[in-house]
Amino acid sequence: MLLFGCDFSCAPTPRKPIVVASGTDSGEGTLALAGLQRFTTIDDWAVWLRTEPEWIGGFDFPFGLPRELVAHLGWPTQWNALMAHYAGLGRAEIRATFAAFCAARPVGGKFAHRATDGPAGSSTSMKWVNPPVAFMLHAGVPPLLAAGASLPGLHAGCNPNRVALEAYPGLLARELIGRRSYKSDDAARQTAERLAARSDLLAALEAGTSRLGLRLALTAAQRSELLGDARGDHIDAVLCLVQAAWSAQRASTPGPGYGLPESIDPLEGWIVTA
Repeated sequence: MLLFGCDFSCAPTPRKPIVVASGTDSGEGTLALAGLQRFTTIDDWAVWLRTEPEWIGGFDFPFGLPRELVAHLGWPTQWNALMAHYAGLGRAEIRATFAAFCAARPVGGKFAHRATDGPAGSSTSMKWVNPPVAFMLHAGVPPLLAAGASLPGLHAGCNPNRVALEAYPGLLARELIGRRSYKSDDAARQTAERLAARSDLLAALEAGTSRLGLRLALTAAQRSELLGDARGDHIDAVLCLVQAAWSAQRASTPGPGYGLPESIDPLEGWIVTA
């Protein structure tokens, strides 16, 4: 079964593609990076998801919205119905709806959050800028459903051999190098300090020092490629791969499986390893 992590863009381009890092878990605590793929359109990425017969993937975008937000807006509180409703909205409508929600709330509590955001340290899934995770959810979930994938805790797909898990590279990166910045889309901020942070992050992944107990095996060429990507998209895909591999080892755990909590909100979802 293909194992991979996906660094997602809701508006991919040749300069900022969707990046997929695939790997092989030896079952002995070592995860070997098999390769990196880049997709410059969502359609090409979606076709690839439907073409690969068996996979477990960790995806760097949210799978759900905060229940507080959904209830306030009067949107469907069943996940499939909510996703169908959300997919039918345009980005401008989403932005205006969420901005109006925030405008009516006090400073310091503008956004609603999912339960997973606290332990994961993640942005709310209703955020439409920096990063635009609301649009990433809008663009990313429909192709998963079209591929027949199962999203444990949320949705049982028609193809049990395709499993989609919500990952978050920042969670693992912070465990390994703290809050040091290791990437930037701005060329002027792609500094030697960020390069050093990427080097330390890769060294920690290769040493297997995280609580996930997996050592990343890289070739010299792969290490050089990851270090050279100052945007960090490739490393983020690898971080998602490590999280997906940890989850795959726990596919048969109680509840929804894959190391997810036994009881998670079936509307909001959960970030694996959080």
